[in-house]
Amino acid sequence: MPLAAPLAHKFGGSSLADAERIARVAGILLARSERQVVVVSAMQGVTDALIVLVRGAAARAPEWPAAFEALCERHRAAARLLLAASAEPVLTWLESEFRALHDLLHAQALVGHVSDDLLDLVQGLGEVWSSKLLDARLVASGAESQRVDARDVLVVEPGELGAVVDWEASRARLSSRVPPDFERLVVTGFVARTTAGRVTTLGRNGSDYSGAIFAALLDARELLIWTDVDGVLSADPRLVSEALLVEELSYAEACELSYFGAKVIHPQTMSPAIARGIPIVIRNTFRPEHPGTRIGPRSSPTPPVKGVTTFAGLALLDIEGAGMIGVPGTAERAFQALKLAGVSVVMISQGSSEHSICCVIKEKDAAAAQRAVRYAFTRELEAGQLEDVSVRGGIAALAVVGDGMAGTPGTAARLFGALGRAHVNVRAIAQGASERNISVAIDAADATRALRAVHAGFYLSAQTISVGLVGPGNVGSAFVRQLGAARERLLRETNVDLRLRAIASSRAMWLGEATLTPAQALASFQTASEPLDWARFAAHVQAEHVPHAVILDCSASAEVADRYAGWLARGVHVAIANKQAGAGPIERHAAIRRAAAQGGARWRYEATVGAGLPILGTLRDLVDTGDEIRAVEGVLSGTLAWLFNVYDGRESFSTLVRRAKDLGFTEPDPRDDLSGLDVARKLVILARECGWSTRLEDVRVEGLVPASLARVSAAEFLERLAELDGPIAARFEDAHAQGLVLRYVARLSADGEAHVGLAELPATHAFAHGRLTDNIVQFTTARYATNPLVVQGPGAGPEVTAAGVFADLLRIASSVGNAG
Repeated sequence: MPLAAPLAHKFGGSSLADAERIARVAGILLARSERQVVVVSAMQGVTDALIVLVRGAAARAPEWPAAFEALCERHRAAARLLLAASAEPVLTWLESEFRALHDLLHAQALVGHVSDDLLDLVQGLGEVWSSKLLDARLVASGAESQRVDARDVLVVEPGELGAVVDWEASRARLSSRVPPDFERLVVTGFVARTTAGRVTTLGRNGSDYSGAIFAALLDARELLIWTDVDGVLSADPRLVSEALLVEELSYAEACELSYFGAKVIHPQTMSPAIARGIPIVIRNTFRPEHPGTRIGPRSSPTPPVKGVTTFAGLALLDIEGAGMIGVPGTAERAFQALKLAGVSVVMISQGSSEHSICCVIKEKDAAAAQRAVRYAFTRELEAGQLEDVSVRGGIAALAVVGDGMAGTPGTAARLFGALGRAHVNVRAIAQGASERNISVAIDAADATRALRAVHAGFYLSAQTISVGLVGPGNVGSAFVRQLGAARERLLRETNVDLRLRAIASSRAMWLGEATLTPAQALASFQTASEPLDWARFAAHVQAEHVPHAVILDCSASAEVADRYAGWLARGVHVAIANKQAGAGPIERHAAIRRAAAQGGARWRYEATVGAGLPILGTLRDLVDTGDEIRAVEGVLSGTLAWLFNVYDGRESFSTLVRRAKDLGFTEPDPRDDLSGLDVARKLVILARECGWSTRLEDVRVEGLVPASLARVSAAEFLERLAELDGPIAARFEDAHAQGLVLRYVARLSADGEAHVGLAELPATHAFAHGRLTDNIVQFTTARYATNPLVVQGPGAGPEVTAAGVFADLLRIASSVGNAG
């Protein structure tokens, strides 16, 4: 009966960091019944420590003997804990190894410089020692195990792309040392020997490469790479906390992701497995029951994008000039110059006009690259055929990877839409014909925001929005309650993550992170605020690691409204209940609109008229669809609506005003409602939404406060409130005698006339049948000429106003999340 193919395992340094973890690895292996090839790294940090020892000894640093002893003791302690009574033979073996290393380091100190041969010999000793410890633990547990020193088996030669395996020689050496029916091999990773017999290493990621090599040499059916994560994630979890586990990847997808910095597995280390079609599985040593990520010849085309990754520390090299157009060999000369300068090119972009070629290189190579290319094109630069060879540092590459992108329309649109909505400028673009990878060069300062925006744009994580609240009073507090009640549902059902990260009043602010609930954030503002600094407030809301930022203004401050244009210009969305911007100076209103248009940020203000009612949205739809607005009329004050809905002449008007104040319907000073100025502001907002340049001073306002009470204190006004009763009673009696009702109405006509005041209306009029605090707006248009369009509902109170602001926030979230 033929032997079953073995299963190859490779354990990284974090899996072998100490005795406890080595014992865990042994337990994982012993729990499995298949034949095993186990390739091991050094204990975590040991390779670096050995390199430091060599260099320290060569420099005759006084601390190297103590560092050497600490390293030796770490391995002795691990052996004692792992092997207990059976530790003595391994400890004796280790002491022999340590003496040999000490002699080498002492010789290095005498020579006084670092020997490359010695460095190669010493830096691979960690794998030699860790393999001995694991093998001894397995044998002590009663299992069969054979240790294989790769220095005796693996033959390599250096090449341009790294170590090249001599497969025939390596297979022959392995066959001479390992019986075909082995049960378990423990193999040193990272180390090998050249054809000349010199000990060498396979470079960084060398132990993974060793795993793939021995999997290929022994015809393993799978290679399991054991590390300290569950598998490959859709993005770096340090930057995108919502990154998802990718269940499967193709070899090509894994290569693309790892090339651009994702912690998958280096493409070179996969090559032996790829050549033989051996699946690679990334598993977690600390959660061995988790299936991990499987990498194989093919993967499912869904989702089309498997991962998004960024790679920083780059620069953009640009060669530009009309002399390049139609000239064969220009690109070849440029890249030959870079090759001779030892500069690796990360990505390439060229316009079809051939007017420019740009490529992304490592920033550390930028100066050398610029010199080399300028030298190669000296003649063309002097003749003016090329304008310049320029370099721009501070660049990062962002790559979107997935086999399913091929043939899927709209992938690029979704990518660039997500970047645009996050206000990330793209400086260069590259896409291969396979459509497996779209790469863009962006400013490194934008990299985290771009990564989060694109990751969310492909529905790999929630669309995260940083929220700053201005005005934590009645309306602001109501918004916080509503956000707290809805946040988890929105995250679960709509994939929108609204994070309240800053709160400001007129004098104080609180800046925090997303770990607090909205209620906790408000409590922190109340107990741990600091002096207000608008610049810091805005900068905190627009955090680099959060793709989208929104400031909500629930205040009534003109000073805050003055800041909208600046916030919008820097890409911060603004949603408001504050009427100052919409009804204030028309120059400020125009500046806010320009900033929103130019910056691409949204300005939403539905709650400024009618609280949560769709009044402005309805008007906007009429205008946008080409209807002709002929008149707008409305009961726009919930306070005044209640007063005149209730007033029937039996109770005095002043009594009703006091009752409305007690019910919380009025402002602390009722004159703010009775003056009609608030209604006038709303009428101006409506007029400007119609496209008219109406100013507040253009509105003829008939207030209910007599001149004799306009300038007295609030307390005196309340004492003299009965002075309103006579005029109101007279108007009421006159209207009642004619079968009419009194309502406080705002009117706007197409000829620009704007009026706010008390009006006598027929009992059949729409405004005569409002419920208590209802706002009612009536649009007369070319389409709705004989039967005006009416919007009616509760238009006053903190809860409905906060709901209007919240709805605008969700509209913004929908617009930035719509990447299709």
